[in-house]
Amino acid sequence: MPPELIPVLSRAEIEKKTKILANRISEDYHGKEVVLIGILKGAFIFLADLVRELTIPVQIDFARLASYGSNTSSSGQIRITKEIETDIRGRHVIVVEDLVDSGLTIAYILDYLKQFHPESVKVCALIDKVERREVQIPIDYAGHVVDVGFLVGYGLDFDEKYRNLPEIYHLKL
Repeated sequence: MPPELIPVLSRAEIEKKTKILANRISEDYHGKEVVLIGILKGAFIFLADLVRELTIPVQIDFARLASYGSNTSSSGQIRITKEIETDIRGRHVIVVEDLVDSGLTIAYILDYLKQFHPESVKVCALIDKVERREVQIPIDYAGHVVDVGFLVGYGLDFDEKYRNLPEIYHLKL
């Protein structure tokens, strides 16, 4: 029996939330340059749409962390598989995530970034999922808050599947 996909966010809703986030970031960093660090693989679609809406100068870099594998919950074992390449010393940084779930991955990347002595680090997530939060991490820019469900689409995946869907769905296995 194939899994069921239950709609959570339409293309129009994602676009509206992305524009709202971009406006807030542009206002908060008016007159400043920001380094956006997208967390691969999931954030690449959201990051691409977000940067096109920003009205401030930005640089873009990526980091890749692994913690899920083929499971629907974090293994708790996090490792960096691609480090940042941009010098962020004394710079404003925004970590861009598709979804913050347990908070473990975001906590890990925030600790990692501290060693480079940025001026500031904030977090922007399209989805703030509070259901399984294990570490209290401030999400400075959250597009949509959900309580439950395993989400796929718009960059979010299950075992590397469903990333290409243009909308976000709850995957009911």
